[in-house]
Amino acid sequence: MKVYNTLSGQKEEFSPQSDEVKIYVCGVTPYDDAHIGHAMSYVVFDVIRRYLRFRGYKVKYVQNVTDIDDKIIDRANQRGVSTHELVKQYTDSFDEDMKALNIIKAETDEYPKATDEIPKIIEVIQGLIDKGYAYPAGGSVYFRVRNVPDYGKLSHRSLESMRASEGAMGSEDKEDAMDFALWKASKPGEPWWESPWGKGRPGWHIECSAMSLKYLGETLDIHGGGQDLIFPHHENEIAQSESFTGKKPFVKYWLHNGLVQLGEDKMSKSLGNLITIREALEKHSPDAIRIFILNSHYRSPLTYSEEGLEAAERGTERLRNTATSELDDSGVKYKHVFDTDSYRRQFMEAMGDDFNTAQALATLFDLARDINRASEEGYSVAQGQKVLLELADILGLTFKAPAEPPIDIEALGKLLASINEWRLLADLNEIPVAEIPDDVESLMELITSTRSGLRDKKLWEYADEIRAKLMALNIVLEDTVKGTLWKRKR
Repeated sequence: MKVYNTLSGQKEEFSPQSDEVKIYVCGVTPYDDAHIGHAMSYVVFDVIRRYLRFRGYKVKYVQNVTDIDDKIIDRANQRGVSTHELVKQYTDSFDEDMKALNIIKAETDEYPKATDEIPKIIEVIQGLIDKGYAYPAGGSVYFRVRNVPDYGKLSHRSLESMRASEGAMGSEDKEDAMDFALWKASKPGEPWWESPWGKGRPGWHIECSAMSLKYLGETLDIHGGGQDLIFPHHENEIAQSESFTGKKPFVKYWLHNGLVQLGEDKMSKSLGNLITIREALEKHSPDAIRIFILNSHYRSPLTYSEEGLEAAERGTERLRNTATSELDDSGVKYKHVFDTDSYRRQFMEAMGDDFNTAQALATLFDLARDINRASEEGYSVAQGQKVLLELADILGLTFKAPAEPPIDIEALGKLLASINEWRLLADLNEIPVAEIPDDVESLMELITSTRSGLRDKKLWEYADEIRAKLMALNIVLEDTVKGTLWKRKR
């Protein structure tokens, strides 16, 4: 099993410290609704956890909540609420989104909040001061970047090139413009905590170092997050953590997922070009969102599109129908059909190659296709369905049928009565109002036959109006070579 390590820039054989894999993934800053970019990161690392557990590893997973930050303070002030109220609202919302996407929460997982870990944060900052890696100034504390000879090894850049390209902000308190804050002196109206350096709050980078050290120890197996966190956040985590403990490496394998784009730009709160998870779930099933994300390699950028999600929805439906169909094996001709172990092996080979979920998904679709063919030819496919469900679960797919919106039978009957005039235009028999059926199937049979007659007469305007009115009643029409089919709209 190989994983791509951002630190080395190449794939490496995966060899954790023990049979328990220690994973830390950077969590959200809860000041707004989570978006599809968040969904990508947490779906990816959810699948990685699932696969490692499938392979027999124990997994200790930690994902923080950055519940104190400049953006949180600014948004709370804008809304006239406390930072605590704002954080609770969006943390609860985030948890609901993750549950809807079937992101697992195991008993061994930890989700610490930065404000609950102030004592550990202060301990680490003081340790860095004592070792000469940090210095207090003006009520704040800064990290001395120049004291770390290999600073920049994760982003593969030198300190000089960073100074030139990053536009580091200097201040009278800093010794060097590239030094970053471990502790920020409080400003009027901001939340604060007591510290040896005065009232203030922790910097962003030190929060993750302190929490990972507390819950996972001095060396992690995997640290994950989006590629936008490589610099400065993860670079600074390495510098802080290794300076504090004196041990290298802080992390054996750095895994970074690609970013979701909307058009040419990265999807982000700061740019305001967001599709929230809730907006996506209003139109698409959780399985479809997962398939949309997993159909690309996790390190590649992902361009959001409704067309892509609709294709994922159709793929979801194909897999669901194959996996959950109640196929009667009593009349099968043959008990054995194909080697299901070969599909499991292909799936594991894909996942073992840096978690190639796109290839793993292709294996599921190949298996589903062969199950359907075998069933049509009279073979038993129960074992194939079992393996399909097993492998799909590793990808977090539930195959739960989406909730079907109700159909208003009375409104459907009124629609049929209103198009009697159009039936006459198409030389079809008029239906007396009293004879209009009161069940959906019969109503739809008459409506679709009316529409087909109108289409035959090239009365497209009337046929299109029927389609539009049915859409408003949560019914979608599909014109196929076998005739017009209908289904409930999601």
